[in-house]
Amino acid sequence: MVSALLTGIATVASVSVPAAAAAPAPRTMADVIAATTPADWRPLDPENTLYLQLPQGRVVIELAPAFAPEHVANLKLLVRGKYFDGLAIVRSQDNFVVQWGDPKGKRSLGTARATLPPEFTVKLTPGLPFEPLPDRDGYAPEVGFSQGFPAARDTARGEAWLAHCYAMVGAGRGNESDSGNGAELYVVTGHAPRQLDRNIALVGRVVQGMEWLATQPRGTGPMGFYEAPGQGATIASVRIAADVPAAERTALEVMRTDTERFRQLVEARRNRRDDWYLVPADYIDLCNVPLVGRPRL
Repeated sequence: MVSALLTGIATVASVSVPAAAAAPAPRTMADVIAATTPADWRPLDPENTLYLQLPQGRVVIELAPAFAPEHVANLKLLVRGKYFDGLAIVRSQDNFVVQWGDPKGKRSLGTARATLPPEFTVKLTPGLPFEPLPDRDGYAPEVGFSQGFPAARDTARGEAWLAHCYAMVGAGRGNESDSGNGAELYVVTGHAPRQLDRNIALVGRVVQGMEWLATQPRGTGPMGFYEAPGQGATIASVRIAADVPAAERTALEVMRTDTERFRQLVEARRNRRDDWYLVPADYIDLCNVPLVGRPRL
């Protein structure tokens, strides 16, 4: 009776799922995300999150103080002084950037500083996390992710920096290296302009609301600047999430980039296993790795 029962089970098992004991490896990014646990996600820090309010909706920006501490600190002074309120989008250059601020420089900076030391790179230290990609890169000896941001590093020079991927936010500047104080900000809306890396300070990235920035009408002036008032969206306000009542905050969490699950996501995008794909790339560019966010559970 026992041997017959075991034989029956073996027969049924051979007809149904042959590898019931082992879960199948994730095939797609959706499969990877579906297999995540709470430990694979992190909430945004309200003190380092900005809400840019446009007529179309709210844009949520995560700041990167580990890479541009003085710019982030100055930007917070500007925001808390309501510097950006009532200003507008001033530039939308096709396949490049959208920019906002006061191009004429007439608005008071309040307690914020007019000039800052260039924070184009930071020193490599043991306390700065870095998860490298194995893929080659044309702009840096090594690329990967640091605290959820696309980054690069040069161990020979002892430097690290953020990369100009889509949705990254930077502090515009003039020819002088210390002229970018955060009063003029831009977001990358086109193919990653990595030639800007190490030439300008990146201060964070948009984690929600890119659609409101990327769809701004293209400027008709040189470099995509608007030529008449009212062409670009007016900024209702910019606030630090910590200064906004908890009930009015946007509850988001982002996928951590220092976990095995994220490495699976990278691999799922490096060699796409979706049914549509016929030829695996066996390569992924830093700026093609999705940085996933979702409503906080």
